Amino acid sequence: MIELENNTDLQIDIAILEKIANSLSKKDIELMVVKNDEIQALNKEHRNIDKATDVLSFPMDFDFPNMPLGSIVISTDFVDEKAKEYDHTFNEEFSLLFIHGILHLLGYDHEVDNGEHRAKEEELIKEFNLPDSLIVRNS
Repeated sequence: MIELENNTDLQIDIAILEKIANSLSKKDIELMVVKNDEIQALNKEHRNIDKATDVLSFPMDFDFPNMPLGSIVISTDFVDEKAKEYDHTFNEEFSLLFIHGILHLLGYDHEVDNGEHRAKEEELIKEFNLPDSLIVRNS
């Protein structure tokens, strides 16, 4: 189950996100939807990078029963910008970033792996019939 904290005025449809999450884990996921200023503050606080980003993932460092898998933070400013840039819907872009974030929660890390994160993203993008722009722009 996704626990949504929406700090924006936008309506977020989490139905597809629930399907994606349930295909990967039975654990709950905390999803925070923010604007660029808020994600920039989180990025600075937790990664010492003082700029906005599209998605942040915070996996739980311990595994107790009934604990969530972790938290995903997505900036709707980035979602809107990239959806327009790649000519697809807001919900499609949001789903792409959610996939990227949940894979980080599951231990995938495109910065150090040998393409496993990208391959799993590609598999999920095809499975859920999403645009492949995330793969193209991360190649």
